[in-house]
Amino acid sequence: MKPSSSTTPAPTAPGEPAEGALSSRAGLFNGIAAYSMWGLVPLFWPLLMPAGAMEILAHRMTWSLVVVGVVLLVLRRWSWAGELIRRPRRLALVTVAAAVITVNWGLYIWSVNNNHVVEASLGYFINPLVTIAMGVLLLKERLRPVQWAAVGTGLAAVLVLAFGYGQPPWISLVLAFSFATYGLVKKKVNLGGVESLAAETAIQFLPALGFLIWLGARGESTFGTEGGGHAVLLALTGVVTAVPLVCFGAAAIRVPLSTLGLLQYLAPVFQFALGVLYFKEAMPPERWAGFGLVWLALTLLTWDALRTARANRARAAELAAQLPKAQAQAPAPLAASVEEAPGPEIVAAAEDPAPRP
Repeated sequence: MKPSSSTTPAPTAPGEPAEGALSSRAGLFNGIAAYSMWGLVPLFWPLLMPAGAMEILAHRMTWSLVVVGVVLLVLRRWSWAGELIRRPRRLALVTVAAAVITVNWGLYIWSVNNNHVVEASLGYFINPLVTIAMGVLLLKERLRPVQWAAVGTGLAAVLVLAFGYGQPPWISLVLAFSFATYGLVKKKVNLGGVESLAAETAIQFLPALGFLIWLGARGESTFGTEGGGHAVLLALTGVVTAVPLVCFGAAAIRVPLSTLGLLQYLAPVFQFALGVLYFKEAMPPERWAGFGLVWLALTLLTWDALRTARANRARAAELAAQLPKAQAQAPAPLAASVEEAPGPEIVAAAEDPAPRP
């Protein structure tokens, strides 16, 4: 439907940046910030030692609820909670999401603190390929030839790495499949980022708090026994979890999905660089070969996505150019129906199958 004159933006003064350009720039900044923070988070988890991975995970789940609760109080966004509780199937899906992301978070923390940063980064490199494979197997989606080639190359990479390790790269595979499953479930739940994290951590909260109380009763908790600085760092796990998500949410509504799709590779690139350069993890030839195949698969996938997005934009522009001509030639009732037809942006959004993190 054509926008009314009241929604038409005011002309921009010469030399003054357009509001849309400012919004896009802010979105790009937030996207880079979000994925950079996710990529640099391996520097944070070792600071929490001697706490074990399970204790760190429990603190992360507990403090994340506190942080997102404060954010929701500030934003005054609570109406979604009552609706979620009244829909048992949706609540069950949120519970599944909470369980899956618990596995993902716990394994990632353990991997970083046990010198498996490179293998953890591989999990997020192959995550897009796993997401595509799950779309084919579970949602019966059809792939384009280049996507098939990318998935096949990714499978070859896993085989090469399995040969090099002497076993499948199970850390990478569990991280990739758990996060892909999480994305699939979140797509079905269709909650905003902050709201979704609030719902998931609310489900995680009581088990996590119970575990922390049990640790304290056994005298094995490090919270309060390793100094005030250590306790503050454990509490900051909630901030480390929530802040990148808030930045991502700000980016998701301001920049195209194709841009977000490219930015997502920042996180595993930073993780890989940290694993090799900072944590000094070994990179034998077979591991380089496996990573090389994964990067080739992602290059194919990115090229195909950009080519498809360009073709979709061209078709949308062609349709938009034809609409005024069709309206001028059509009888009045037909012109009205054309005017009410969904625009190309709506069609493109409806066809976009990508799950939102």
